[in-house]
Amino acid sequence: SAAGVLVCLLEYPRSKRKKGSTMERCGQKYLTAVVKVFGPLTRNYYIRAILHAALAVPAGFLLSTILGTVCLGIASGIYLLAAVRGEEWRPIEQKLRERPHVGDTIRQPPSNPPPRPPADARKKQPAEVGG
Repeated sequence: SAAGVLVCLLEYPRSKRKKGSTMERCGQKYLTAVVKVFGPLTRNYYIRAILHAALAVPAGFLLSTILGTVCLGIASGIYLLAAVRGEEWRPIEQKLRERPHVGDTIRQPPSNPPPRPPADARKKQPAEVGG
């Protein structure tokens, strides 16, 4: 059960994506601080892959924990693949959003009027009835 708590504490905080934005989980900032304290020990995905594989070995000897063993083995493989691709866990830091100044966002209105067809083309002409 202690291994399960360790895995949950390690897995709960989401990593920051390279592109786009990442939504932080509820209460993640507290666990992110704990994960950051251990530095490269928890950041490196090679270490996480080895940890998950090591936790899967003793769980594989009992039939009641075989499903957890399979899950830990799959997680270990995913972390190993991510580590080979050069990924690592990065914390999500909150940035203070600056509101744009109103004067900076208002642009000058267009100086030229929009293009319009000639006056004679704008008049509706009665349809000619062919006879």
